[in-house]
Amino acid sequence: MIADQVKEIKQQFHLYMDGVASSSMREKGVEYKINWGLKISDLKTIASKYEKQRELAVELWKSNSRECKILAVMLMPAEEFTPDFADLWIEQTSTTEIAQYLAFYLVQHTADAADLAFKWIASDNPIYQECGYNTLSGLFTQGKQPSVRDMQELIDQALATRSHASINCLNKLASLSEEHEQIVDTALSRL
Repeated sequence: MIADQVKEIKQQFHLYMDGVASSSMREKGVEYKINWGLKISDLKTIASKYEKQRELAVELWKSNSRECKILAVMLMPAEEFTPDFADLWIEQTSTTEIAQYLAFYLVQHTADAADLAFKWIASDNPIYQECGYNTLSGLFTQGKQPSVRDMQELIDQALATRSHASINCLNKLASLSEEHEQIVDTALSRL
C-alpha cells in the first residue's frame, strides 16, 4: 500500500537525518514545515529502493517536507507527469531548491518540457522562472536544439530576468555550438 511505503520512507529519514544541515538551511531563510536535512545522495539512495510510481510520488508531494517533495520528483514517472500535474506542482513549489530539483529530476524528461519551460520563464514568478530556466538548461545539456524563434525568446527573457538561472541557461545554450556561442555573446554584450 502507498500509505505504508510513505511511512517506511519517512522512517528512513531518521537514519540519514542531519540536524546541522537543517539548521543551516533555516538560518539562511529556507523554511519548510519539516526539514530533515538529508543530502541529495541520501535521497537518491532511498529513491533507488522504490519503483517510480505516480501514486507514491503524489502522496509524497502532499507532505510539506523538503525530503518528501524531492523524493516525489525523483519517483514520478516522467511519462505520467502531464502539463496539468506540472502546473499544479509548480504552483505548490515555494522554494528555488525544490524548483531546481523539479526541473532536473522530472520536467526536463517529459514530452512537454520545452513548452512548460517557455511558459514558466515568461512568468513574473521567480520560482516558475527558476524551474523554467533549469529545465531548458537540462534540455541543452542533453543536446536538444531550440528553434530560432525559441532561442530568441529565451535570450529576450533571460536578458530581462538577469537571474543566476537565466545566465546559466544562456551559457548552456552557448555550449551547443560555435554559432550558438556567438549569438549568446552578442546578446550578452547588450547588457
